[in-house]
Amino acid sequence: MSESFDRLVAIMDRLRDPGGCPWDREQTIHTLAPYFLEEAYEVVDAIAAGDPEKLSEELGDLLLQIVFVSRIARENGWFDVDTVSEGISEKMIRRHPHVFSDRRVEDSAEVMRNWEDIKREERASEPEASVLDGVPKSLPALLKAFRMTEKAAAVGFDWRRPIDVMVKMREEMAELEAELAAGDEVVIDRVRSELGDVLFVMANLARHLGVEPETALQGTNATFSQRFQAMEERARRTGRDFREMDLAEQDALWDEVKADEWRAIDTG
Repeated sequence: MSESFDRLVAIMDRLRDPGGCPWDREQTIHTLAPYFLEEAYEVVDAIAAGDPEKLSEELGDLLLQIVFVSRIARENGWFDVDTVSEGISEKMIRRHPHVFSDRRVEDSAEVMRNWEDIKREERASEPEASVLDGVPKSLPALLKAFRMTEKAAAVGFDWRRPIDVMVKMREEMAELEAELAAGDEVVIDRVRSELGDVLFVMANLARHLGVEPETALQGTNATFSQRFQAMEERARRTGRDFREMDLAEQDALWDEVKADEWRAIDTG
């Protein structure tokens, strides 16, 4: 281990040892679980922002959670942070025989197939497992759909081309439209089901296009937020309350904001 990593482990030991920090000593693996999610999302935010300094900081926060839980695990007699590091090192070597051994691969798709094959071999002594095992249950739904279809594709269950997925998406949209056409007789459970099908196929399409859908949607969310706040600011500058504008006026502001964005790009 590097000196800086050893120092971090020593700091955590001091915090958890008798006489350390009361808050840190009270934590359990269960109370720390939400922090893992929060820190992981902050890493993603830093990546999206393109801020190396912030990314370094957020990766440190995430690393702290790993060291923290590993210390608690050591107290319970389960494992320590060295076991974690050694385990992932061995796994990476084992699952990359095309790099650390003499197996040859043609492309990344074959790498993914080999990865899944090796995982099944590792679990051969365990009860019959699904190809979808290993997809975390707590993943955001869109990302979970992406990961599940990725694993299914690794064993051949997949459309051949993006256009094939788009045909399926149009079919699902038509089924959703048919449910909505029922008017007053709409059954919300069926609408929810059909909309879920549309979103699932869209996640599949994103995979075929080489786009991670959660990140793509987060980018669009950020764009919408920026534009909407710019619209509100424009309304305030003219002495208007955005909430009191009609839809046509709001749409006009939206178009103005988008036009300004494009002009800034063209002149940038």
